[in-house]
Amino acid sequence: MNAVLQVENLRTHFFTKAGVVKAVDDVSFSVERGKILGLVGESGSGKSMTGYSIMGLIDAPGKIVDGRILLNGENIIGLKHEQWRGLRGNRVAMIFQDPMMTLNPVLRIDTQMIEAIQAHEKISSVNARERCRAALVRVGIASADERLNSYPHQFSGGMRQRVAIAIALLNKPDVIIADEPTTALDVTIQGQILFEMQALCRDSGTALIWITHDLSVVAGLADHIAVMYAGKVVEYGSVAKVLDAPLHPYTQGLLASVPSRNRRGQPLKQIPGMTPSLLEIGSGCAFRERCPYRMPDCEATPPLSPHAAHRQVRCFHPVTGHSA
Repeated sequence: MNAVLQVENLRTHFFTKAGVVKAVDDVSFSVERGKILGLVGESGSGKSMTGYSIMGLIDAPGKIVDGRILLNGENIIGLKHEQWRGLRGNRVAMIFQDPMMTLNPVLRIDTQMIEAIQAHEKISSVNARERCRAALVRVGIASADERLNSYPHQFSGGMRQRVAIAIALLNKPDVIIADEPTTALDVTIQGQILFEMQALCRDSGTALIWITHDLSVVAGLADHIAVMYAGKVVEYGSVAKVLDAPLHPYTQGLLASVPSRNRRGQPLKQIPGMTPSLLEIGSGCAFRERCPYRMPDCEATPPLSPHAAHRQVRCFHPVTGHSA
């Protein structure tokens, strides 16, 4: 397996006055070069914190307390600030949900993009600008030379997000983490960006982690999927197999609640109850109070175990044979 990124038993906790919040709790997955992993879960599941942990963006009171993050075999947990400056934006890059977290509103686009290149390599401004122009063209921005002279406020939301993606691609990173970057965009623009990202990963060999709550996005974009719930990965496998035959009751519930899968005239299915507070989770399966298949042994904590070829599920009673 040509895994460019391996996350092993990652734990990121926040030490608050109210107690310890286990935002990421024993998360493991890998991403191969040129492949796309969909990291899926509802709000508060820990998917964004997993991305921030990989990027080294966890601030106090948060802390990575256990696990390894291997980038091309090198553990990047515990790197010093200067080492992170050389790594971030160069070998690993992040695309945020709000492009204005990437773009400075008072600087022209060319200034920001050229700085992103020159921060990591010695290159003339002329050559850097040419690379910037090519990056804008690659993400579907017309009149690239004119756009380089523009300011962020002169772009639409979709165009700003394309610029943010272009900046992430500038230094041909090994890994890009995209944190719901198309959520605020209309469906047409979203579809275009997803298509472009898929092609860019295939062409450049960059590994992509796409963080989202939208299963329909992952279905058409990703190669593999990791479903998160309450800080843990509860199911992992190829997109086709996980979405066609979910093993974990939570994955099954997510799929059943998609409107397009509902019979006409029937009430929309939903997962009962609420996600438990990460402050109050004790031992046992975190999903057991909402699970229609719970049994007495669910009071114990299930491990993420292999189930058939290239499938993993964190459940004592996988839902094979049950209908969604």
